[in-house]
Amino acid sequence: MIKSRTYSRIKRVALSISIMLCLAISSHAQVLPDLQNNFAAYQKASLREKLYVHTNKEAYLTGEILWFKLYCTDGSNNKLLDLSKVAYVEVLDSKHNAVLQAKIELKEGTGSGSFYLPFSLANGNYEFRAYTNWMKNFDAAYFFQKQLTIINTIKTSPPPAVNDSTKYNVQFFPAGGHLVNGLQSKVAFKITASDGMGRDGAGVIVNKQNDTIVRFKTLKFGIGSFAFTPTAQSGYRAVIKIGTSVIVRQLPDISASGYVIQTTDHGDRFEVEVRAVEGANDVFLFVHTRNGIKSAQKGTLTDGIARFSISKNKLDEGISYITLFDDHKNPLCERLIFKRPGRKLTINAATDMQVYTTRQKVNLDISTPGQDNKNLAASLSVSVFRVDSFQKAENNHLPGYLWLNADLKGYVESPDYYLDNISNEASQALDNLLLSQGWTQFDWSKISAGEKPHFTFLPEYNGPVVTGNLVNTLMNKPASNITGYLTITGAQHQLYISKSDSAGRLLFNTRNFYGPREIVAQTNWQQDSTYRIDITNPYSEEYDLRTLPTLTLNTGMNDVLTENSLNIQVQNVFYANQLKQFDVTPAEAPMFYGVPAHNYKLDDYTRFPTVEEVIHEYVRLVAVTHHRGKPGFEITNDKKTLTGQPLVMLDSKPIFDAAKVLSIDPLKVKALDVVTNDYIYGPAVLNGILSLTSYEGLSINTELDPRAVVLDYEGLQLARKFYSPVYDTEQQRNSTVPDFRNAIYWNPNADTDQLGSNKLSFYTSDKAGKYIGIIEGITSGGEAGYRCFYFEVKK
Repeated sequence: MIKSRTYSRIKRVALSISIMLCLAISSHAQVLPDLQNNFAAYQKASLREKLYVHTNKEAYLTGEILWFKLYCTDGSNNKLLDLSKVAYVEVLDSKHNAVLQAKIELKEGTGSGSFYLPFSLANGNYEFRAYTNWMKNFDAAYFFQKQLTIINTIKTSPPPAVNDSTKYNVQFFPAGGHLVNGLQSKVAFKITASDGMGRDGAGVIVNKQNDTIVRFKTLKFGIGSFAFTPTAQSGYRAVIKIGTSVIVRQLPDISASGYVIQTTDHGDRFEVEVRAVEGANDVFLFVHTRNGIKSAQKGTLTDGIARFSISKNKLDEGISYITLFDDHKNPLCERLIFKRPGRKLTINAATDMQVYTTRQKVNLDISTPGQDNKNLAASLSVSVFRVDSFQKAENNHLPGYLWLNADLKGYVESPDYYLDNISNEASQALDNLLLSQGWTQFDWSKISAGEKPHFTFLPEYNGPVVTGNLVNTLMNKPASNITGYLTITGAQHQLYISKSDSAGRLLFNTRNFYGPREIVAQTNWQQDSTYRIDITNPYSEEYDLRTLPTLTLNTGMNDVLTENSLNIQVQNVFYANQLKQFDVTPAEAPMFYGVPAHNYKLDDYTRFPTVEEVIHEYVRLVAVTHHRGKPGFEITNDKKTLTGQPLVMLDSKPIFDAAKVLSIDPLKVKALDVVTNDYIYGPAVLNGILSLTSYEGLSINTELDPRAVVLDYEGLQLARKFYSPVYDTEQQRNSTVPDFRNAIYWNPNADTDQLGSNKLSFYTSDKAGKYIGIIEGITSGGEAGYRCFYFEVKK
């Protein structure tokens, strides 16, 4: 009997162990499928946009015009993306204060605009950034950002450059994120100066006894790497010499246990080695390129080592992310690798001469040849300006941004170098760059848990979305399910209707909203008298943590700055009108209700002194009613009389008090539209519409509800024309009007045709010197490229 009970217990224990082992095996088997499914679902719901901006220069004086073109691409394949129709562009000072802002219209993934740089700006480095409303859902570090220098010669000059060793910043980045006791790591380091640029330096790693453990030096742009095996002791220090300065920095803390990851590029594949101290036996390697899963492998640590191989054929071009997980789907360490893009846009550019005289025509031939003798059509932008000690050629262009900057949080100095060079040194420098970026933008805790991304901001599919918060003024709380009305006044007045959501938010999806306008936001105060609408700021209030370097200039630039300032002032005096020319505002959009049932042009009829008489005498199917001493309107069609009060508008501003409508001077009313059917507009069901339109320039003062919000609001920026004089005739060439332009050409629409060709022309100014032309662009297939060309102008 005892033996039987003992046997039964052993049997139950064995069964329990067997079940636990099966569950453990099943759990391990599910790690990779779960990660893959969760990641795929998360990324599918979170399309990423990339924005790149080609500015015509990088350094400006106040009084100049900053010209730019935007390229919006799909983050997964770099193809032009026709999703967002609005881009937000800002110039920020060192404290993240916006000094210039604009909304730029995007069509089929591109758009262009300009900023006049006022003399109120101070000397300094500024941040030019751009993003879409959809991009505001993600980290502001992934907005397009570019440093610009703006000098105001009227204000105090900035201090000259000073070599201040205390301003050097040195950072260390162990591969995978950690230093682990007894495990060799590849450690990247980065040295930057106060201007944000890398600095060359060399140093040693010493222990507590001041014994030299490792020697190291930078390779390119202040970045380098070294192999290092830490022991259990702490207190490792790096002693770095930068020029004549010596800096001492502590190395990152050393973990007693953990994982390190090493990658080696073998040409056709990446070999990955994982080493661990006191870790799980099974690890899982997950590789993805932007939104796509490329490899998922399980490995078993043998003697603390697991090895993986990743074929480059499985990877997309550009940056891929390697993340190591344990059997609980916890990320352990991460590494970035790069597959060089094979597809790029070749841009050929040639001027008809290398040396020109002043006021001479320059003919520019552009071609975009493709592979296999198949030319490519490309969207291109062209800038031509004079180079000097202040204004130099830039080294950050569209391909480098799309393949590197846009996928990395940290600043990338000279990204063109990594793409244009294929030497062993460039490959090592690229690996050092990727090592120095730290962890990426992915929140693996949410992905592993199977959470779906939450988005606050929607893409703007048609035009600027004006947002607001609807508040119950009695309770000072958000109010839901209340209808709000937004009127955009002006020659193209428009009305939009929205209903507040559970958080009290209103979204008005506008169309054809250009230039500065006045907007009116209100509720129907006769029904909803306790509510207020607060219009929200359309620009992002999130900022990258990077700081702008302090502006320093060499004293030798004084003469150049003085000359350039004089040139700009002369241009602004003699060409003031030409510099303020804008494209014609797009044609007026029809009213939201389309063609009304009846349209009355009041000048075609006998004029009467009151609106009530006008309606009574010749506005068919509309009647003025009186109920308990209060007037109202009633609309009838051929079938029935509509129930409820119609929507009555004056220049698209709803007027909810019929008495105010009847008090309008009809001699100031140009037309009257009548919609005689129930009309569904957004969330509202309208019991017919009575719309009055005034004569342009004749103000009709109709008192609004005191709770209505009236404010100036910027729509899409009107397109400014780039002015470039023409010198075709002898009389034009001999004109005594000075032409002191330094930026002599800008064309944001220099696209090549289906044959991959375009021919452009422009004229030199009165300023002799060396000129540079910069062409940037992209094809519909996502091939990006740039080209610089040069010529000289002599007197």
